[in-house]
Amino acid sequence: MSESKLRDLSTDFAVKAIKLTETIHGHRSIVNQLERSATSIGANIREANYAHGKADFIAKLQIALKECYETEYWIEIFVKSDILGREAARELYTLCGTIRRMLISSINTAKELKA
Repeated sequence: MSESKLRDLSTDFAVKAIKLTETIHGHRSIVNQLERSATSIGANIREANYAHGKADFIAKLQIALKECYETEYWIEIFVKSDILGREAARELYTLCGTIRRMLISSINTAKELKA
């Protein structure tokens, strides 16, 4: 999987998450949690590009993956608490899932190449 495609998708995702959170009034603490986890995905993917070896590269991608799972959790919380409509969250949730699958594939490939 192309690292630049993953970088581009994670950047687009972070921007969409920020724009979506701007539409939510109140609930500042959980809005902040969503913003932080959503933007952390791309930050860790970019950090992986400057890793100090294969193990550090894999570790950074694994952190990005954890942030993906956390972001999906916050989106789910927003939807289940009726703060955000399911339709409003659908695109963000779908894009997060795409990034998650790409990260899993990239991590698995890097681990295979490491061995």
